[in-house]
Amino acid sequence: MYFKFTFCHIILLLWASLSFAQNVNVVIHGAASIAKTDDNFVCVTLDWWPAKKCDYNQCPWGKARILNLDLRYGALINAIKAFNPLRIKVGGSLQDNVVYKVGEVSSCPNFMKREDGLFGFSQGCLSMERWDQLNRFFNHTGVKLTFGLNALFGRNESQTEKGLWIGDWQPQNTRDFMQYTISKGYKVNSYEFGNQLSGSGMGAKVDAKQYGKDVIVLNNLVKELYAHPETQPKVLGTGGFYEEKWFNTFLEVSGQGIVDGLTHHIYNLGPGDDPNMMNKILNPSYLNQVSQTYKGVSDVVNKFRPQLGAWVSESGGALNGGSKDVSRTFADGFWQALIGGNYGLLNATTFVPNPDYYGALLWHRLMGSIVLAVTKESDPNLRVYAHCAKKKPWVSLIFINLSKDRSFNITLSNAKPGDAGKPNYEFVGKQNREEYHLRALTGDIKDDIVCLNDVPMVQTDSEDIPAMDPKLVDASTPISIAAQSIAYVTICNTPKFSPN
Repeated sequence: MYFKFTFCHIILLLWASLSFAQNVNVVIHGAASIAKTDDNFVCVTLDWWPAKKCDYNQCPWGKARILNLDLRYGALINAIKAFNPLRIKVGGSLQDNVVYKVGEVSSCPNFMKREDGLFGFSQGCLSMERWDQLNRFFNHTGVKLTFGLNALFGRNESQTEKGLWIGDWQPQNTRDFMQYTISKGYKVNSYEFGNQLSGSGMGAKVDAKQYGKDVIVLNNLVKELYAHPETQPKVLGTGGFYEEKWFNTFLEVSGQGIVDGLTHHIYNLGPGDDPNMMNKILNPSYLNQVSQTYKGVSDVVNKFRPQLGAWVSESGGALNGGSKDVSRTFADGFWQALIGGNYGLLNATTFVPNPDYYGALLWHRLMGSIVLAVTKESDPNLRVYAHCAKKKPWVSLIFINLSKDRSFNITLSNAKPGDAGKPNYEFVGKQNREEYHLRALTGDIKDDIVCLNDVPMVQTDSEDIPAMDPKLVDASTPISIAAQSIAYVTICNTPKFSPN
């Protein structure tokens, strides 16, 4: 461990000496919030993909799927507990091909390769014995659960339009599943209806009007079975890619008050076998695309006003399990399944956290739900986001430096209220600020080990998450952001305003 620490420290010093530093003033508009996020902003997925799911001459899922994941591993348990709580979505591409072995369903088939099946697989099954095991695990680790429902049950594929599934959704199997879940006292925070069925769909699609009618059926079912509002799970849709016309039509048909949150997926880096993947990750224009998509969804939300606003229920960056050489390295942190494929937060075999696990955990611990506007004039490779800290009334920021050869020295200012946002007042704290700097161990962002404040992040001998302590820095000094690094910074008390 001592050797690793020393090696990381030397590499960082060498890298810093080779990079050019630019002075940047970041203005925090702290007078009012511009948005609010959910307290459990970080959400990860447990997926259905079987071991035989292969893409690009690799089969990365192994025993990391819902039906065969070994729930006894200490590394897995501790990684989830560290979030306290972590929102987990049980779902994914094959969820619309899953039946629940309860009620009238007596057989429980395994997913098998089938050329004419959805995503190349036959129908699969969730037994109630496995559901019991999963819920004991969720209860033990304090999971906040979103469950992805089969929205194709009872439908058939159109004979005239490939990929279009027609007919009414048949809710009986879902009703039986929910009744069993309620009888056992299992807690489900929300149900998401279908996976990637919106617009052009992925593997399958459903007409927007039909989907809207069926969501009403689901909403009525949830209200009927969960009689007490305080224990009533939320209803989420669409769980797919954003297409403006489809989303508008769906919400026009379903009406207000039916879906609690409007969910969509983001995989704008494209297929995982793209040889240009690393350049895409480091290109700020791809991050800008995410905000443009989210703005489109937000516009629909503002029009139809689902109670909980817009959610991103899947975002793996790259499609089809991620990129073998990129998604599980430090580089992917610049951009999440819990485990499985290449884009999981945990290694699919050892359950050891991948580098972006630590960035996600820091976000969960430090960034509160109130979002503040920030402005800057500098290289677009520097990304800055500010929130009220979870330790109110402090302020937490995240700095992402995509540049490979330029570091930044940051000073903070607060826009003076009523003065058109001009940075007339220095933003400093009375105490030392807390800094968490994430860098690849060797300086190569393809590394699969991350350093936090020069210390390699490796699990302890007892498979616990290592200590993630901040570096305390004099609040009057600039914040230094190294090339190709991520930093979380918390201003540790209500800032004082002092004229420049």
